[in-house]
Amino acid sequence: MEILGISLALLTLFVGFGLLIGILFGFFGMGGSFLVTPALLVMGYPSRVAVGSGLAFVFGTSVIATLKHRDLGQVDYKLGVLMIAGTTAGIEVGKEIVLHLEELGLAGSIISVTYVFLLGGIGVFVTYEALKGGDGAGVDHDAADADLDDADIPDLAKKIQSYRVPPMMSLRGGISVSLWMILGVAFATGLLSGFLGVGGGFIRMPALFYLIGVPVPIAVGTDLFEIVFSGGIGSFLYAMDGGVDLSIVLPLLAGSALGARVGSAATSIVDEDEIKVYFGLMLLGGSIAVAVREVGNVYGIPIFDTVSLVLILGSALMVSGAVVYSSVTALREEPTSAASPTED
Repeated sequence: MEILGISLALLTLFVGFGLLIGILFGFFGMGGSFLVTPALLVMGYPSRVAVGSGLAFVFGTSVIATLKHRDLGQVDYKLGVLMIAGTTAGIEVGKEIVLHLEELGLAGSIISVTYVFLLGGIGVFVTYEALKGGDGAGVDHDAADADLDDADIPDLAKKIQSYRVPPMMSLRGGISVSLWMILGVAFATGLLSGFLGVGGGFIRMPALFYLIGVPVPIAVGTDLFEIVFSGGIGSFLYAMDGGVDLSIVLPLLAGSALGARVGSAATSIVDEDEIKVYFGLMLLGGSIAVAVREVGNVYGIPIFDTVSLVLILGSALMVSGAVVYSSVTALREEPTSAASPTED
């Protein structure tokens, strides 16, 4: 039986994968969308289709998440527009690089190797921060409009803010940053977006905090606002070249629509620090999965493709399950806390 031109089994797989990613997206403000492209590559889709369909999925999912953060006042529209300008140029450059590498027959391998080092590096950093109990860049969902105290601003961001290269831009959170630094961060993340087929949130959100010094809640909301446009522009550019497969995108979006609601609801009852280590491990899982796939391709071991896909899905399932489990645990503890006597 086929629906949308794909088998029922594949349709179920895409919907389930979209559900897991939606939970991650709603909970972290940045999701497992960066896992979609390598998963499609592992399944044998052409690089152009994998990247373009990944961007189209990012666009659809980010629209819902951005509306939620807008209602919470966590979007800096001035910063968002500047990020869009820089990201648009970066995406176009990234797309041209992919198309050129595809003509040379190198796109799949180079994109995969980039994923290995990028996800692996970030995964190690996030896991290390979680295990040592540092503040990291966890999102405080109740502090949308809070200014950062000087002690809360990362040292690197303080250094960057000290370079007063005009024109200077005043941003929410009581900070002032050079326009050129904002555009530089936007271009770099846009380049990754167009090259890897990701929204860039798992890179851009930390960059807004660690490099520019934007308060984390505003960084998350503004990042999602920007992803709407970068994902939309990127998917449009790839669609013009036949790189968007709706039989992939629609089932993923159907699953993520529900998952995003579950993840968003979890943010109000779960302490993100509890599962930060799982998020880091998920990134490491994605990195290892792509590495396994490349080793299989080099040495002609087809079973490694299956192992790689299991690792990718397993990583998303592990973290999504941790979110749901923590939510259920927190809900069970609430009645107990409410029943405990308190003294004035």
